[in-house]
Amino acid sequence: MDIVRERLLMEQMGKMSEKNEKLMKKKDENDKKFGQRGFVYNRVYTCVLLAFIQLIVWIVLLYFVEYEATPIFRTVIWTIAGVFVLYLVNRTDNDASAKLKWIIMILVFPVIGIAFFLMYGEGRPTVYMKKRLSESKEKNKSYLIQTERTERLVDEAGRNGAVCKYLLSQAGYPCYTDGTLDYYPTGVELFEEMMKELEKAEKFVLIEYFIIGKGKLWERLKAKLLEKAESGVKIYIIFDDFGSVLVLPRHYEKRLESMHENIKCIAFNRVMPLFAIHQNNRDHRKMFVVDDKVAFTGGLNLADEYIGERIRFGDWKDSGVKVQGGAVNSFIVMFFDLWNAFCKDKAKKVDLKTLLGEIDDAKETLLKREEKSLQEQGERAQFFVQPFDDSPLDRKSDGEFVYLDLIDRASKYVYVFTPYLILPDGLRVALCHASMRGVDVRIVTPAIPDKKMVFRMTRANYPVLMQHGVKIYEYTPGFLHSKSIVVDDEYAVVGSINFDYRSLYLHFENAVYFSGCDAVKAVRKDCENTFEVSRLQTEETTKRSWFGRLVDSILRLFDTVV
Repeated sequence: MDIVRERLLMEQMGKMSEKNEKLMKKKDENDKKFGQRGFVYNRVYTCVLLAFIQLIVWIVLLYFVEYEATPIFRTVIWTIAGVFVLYLVNRTDNDASAKLKWIIMILVFPVIGIAFFLMYGEGRPTVYMKKRLSESKEKNKSYLIQTERTERLVDEAGRNGAVCKYLLSQAGYPCYTDGTLDYYPTGVELFEEMMKELEKAEKFVLIEYFIIGKGKLWERLKAKLLEKAESGVKIYIIFDDFGSVLVLPRHYEKRLESMHENIKCIAFNRVMPLFAIHQNNRDHRKMFVVDDKVAFTGGLNLADEYIGERIRFGDWKDSGVKVQGGAVNSFIVMFFDLWNAFCKDKAKKVDLKTLLGEIDDAKETLLKREEKSLQEQGERAQFFVQPFDDSPLDRKSDGEFVYLDLIDRASKYVYVFTPYLILPDGLRVALCHASMRGVDVRIVTPAIPDKKMVFRMTRANYPVLMQHGVKIYEYTPGFLHSKSIVVDDEYAVVGSINFDYRSLYLHFENAVYFSGCDAVKAVRKDCENTFEVSRLQTEETTKRSWFGRLVDSILRLFDTVV
């Protein structure tokens, strides 16, 4: 009897233990699922609450200035406002319409207008941020090598080499004539190609994106990155803290680094619930680099909606390019310019010598690549590949200049993909002039928006363009997130740069200019396929009541802010 009783007791204890294990496992899964979400929500709520408190303070201050302030205090406020207006009037480096909008805002709402101008109007980082970036760029620029052969080809290209010369002299990025460039018309195709190249990684992987979102895409990529890290590959990741604030818990970079010693990560420009100037400058760049052999860029972020695994705004249309050859060096340099500038841990900073060798070795490697390309493919007429970045470090927009140059050069067509169409005067005039001289100018924007107010402001830009013959389409299947321009089957730009003020003047961006290759025609073909599933806007579809036109006019005052 005792033996039977012991057996029964052991069986019951075993069942209870098994049941407890299942419960604990389920609890761990729930903690993992909801605990991290809780961290994210708490972080967002805290930021929103503190920002709301600051907004209340501004409103109270505005009320005080308007109704309670002494004449002397009001005089001081208006004097300061006058100084800002004079400063704006005498600035020669900014869009004229943008200056006028800031002047109106400052004169009508001096306190809030001045505060907003300091945050959004200058568009430049803080002195400390600028200093760190400048030092990092200065240290790495020796690896941006322009060969004599390519320089000769650019000179021989005449007007068609103007963009290349500008990007070299002003942005510091050389032009390349070796290697290949391939275009991918969907986010799914682009991501799958990225995963194929990641499988080949031997030395290092560089990942920089505005958004990293938890989901199938990120889990699949993260698992492969961990596998590569265990095999000795160095992994470097940059994500924008604001871009991922709704989907990642605070200090997520530390969680990634805890996975393996070969994984290093930084969150760019930590979100603070303060009205601070530097909070406005976000890292909107998108790049994926494997060793010194291949690089990807485009509109894709690392989240499920970009490859159709999550439906948010209908069908999500994105695109990108794969670059191989010497041009990959430029991606590596622009990545570590930002990495070394914003990496607070000195031990994590990277000397490019460890990746690319001595400068003479890097130059020799580039020359060998050019020679090999020449032997295999011959000297391809005006085949230029030129990656570049754009930053709020200075008062110029390299992205806008490139867009303007391509539009001014057009003789047959200009096709544009952009999720947001909030144009500075220069781009608006250039598009209108191109259409007026007989160029077929077409722009595609989303039919289903991700931000309703920005969508309204995008549509407010339609009428003046349409009046000058520009054709505007809305991508009816859903949200178009691609950022590209293609001209005359000869030139194209694909990257992260939207056709809006924020992207052109406030954010850190990157793109690739390319010409004289099949990828240019592939971009044009993608545009033509997209026109077929998009709705051409007409006077009837864009018609507004008098009140709607009034709302649009008011919203246009804020197009330098959103």
